[in-house]
Amino acid sequence: MDLALLRTFVTVHRAGSFTRAAALLGLSQPAVTSQIRVLERQLGRPLFLRNARGVTPTTIGDELAHKVAPHLDALTEITEADLDQESTTRTLHLAGPPEFTAERALPALTPLIAQGLSIRTAFGPAEELLTGLAAGHHDLTVTTARPRGGLLTATPLCDEEHVLIAAPRWAARLGGPAIVQARGVRALDPVPLVEVHESLPLIARYWSAVFDAKPAASAAVIAADLRAVLACVVAGAGLAVLPRYLCAAALDSGEVVALLDPPVPPLRTYFLAARTGTLGLPHIARAHEWLLRTAVDW
Repeated sequence: MDLALLRTFVTVHRAGSFTRAAALLGLSQPAVTSQIRVLERQLGRPLFLRNARGVTPTTIGDELAHKVAPHLDALTEITEADLDQESTTRTLHLAGPPEFTAERALPALTPLIAQGLSIRTAFGPAEELLTGLAAGHHDLTVTTARPRGGLLTATPLCDEEHVLIAAPRWAARLGGPAIVQARGVRALDPVPLVEVHESLPLIARYWSAVFDAKPAASAAVIAADLRAVLACVVAGAGLAVLPRYLCAAALDSGEVVALLDPPVPPLRTYFLAARTGTLGLPHIARAHEWLLRTAVDW
């Protein structure tokens, strides 16, 4: 049986769609459809049922995938190992939020550069990056949105604590955390809001978790990078909600202060996502393991 047909079949099985499989394989959708039809004719049985959202494997399709997928993955791993012997340099395509990637992921991966790894990065919204991961544009993606389906696998990487911060003069004007705690969200009304998007994603999440309320005002400053948000807060532009890892140094130095210290601070989980089967590739597996190991201390 043609290995190329089996490779296309396994990709469709994992992707759940001829369209997504075509993107992963670098083929046209008609070519993928044609290859599956050839394989179905050879076997004399249908392998997939077509539906509005893609395809669902038949019982025969599931059985075939479980039999051949491990062997195809093993062949891919052997091929990649041979490539590693021919060239000591492998390229990892890493995607994620710009701030977390810059402050956490890239520094963590730096020791692997001495072992022959080269790194290329991409930044963007979670949904866009997961689509790129599924299409084969990235090898690993750091995301706060856990992907669903069998095409991508995701492992919890770390939790980030969100902190409500402002410059010291605003904190003094509000009367400190005890007053904010006592008065609730109304105590914050005089302070302008600084955010990364008009929808106020971080502030809205914090308001909901801590105050059981929604923000009543729009942002005074929108800066599409959390590091720019922090710079605005340090300069006195207003209050913001930021991950602690990003503002820890500013808190320690007194450039900003925490306006509230809730007993259960809001948390957000980061996941490390990869395409199913690609963790068999040595350079991707090494980076994946290294990030998970390093994240224990985050």
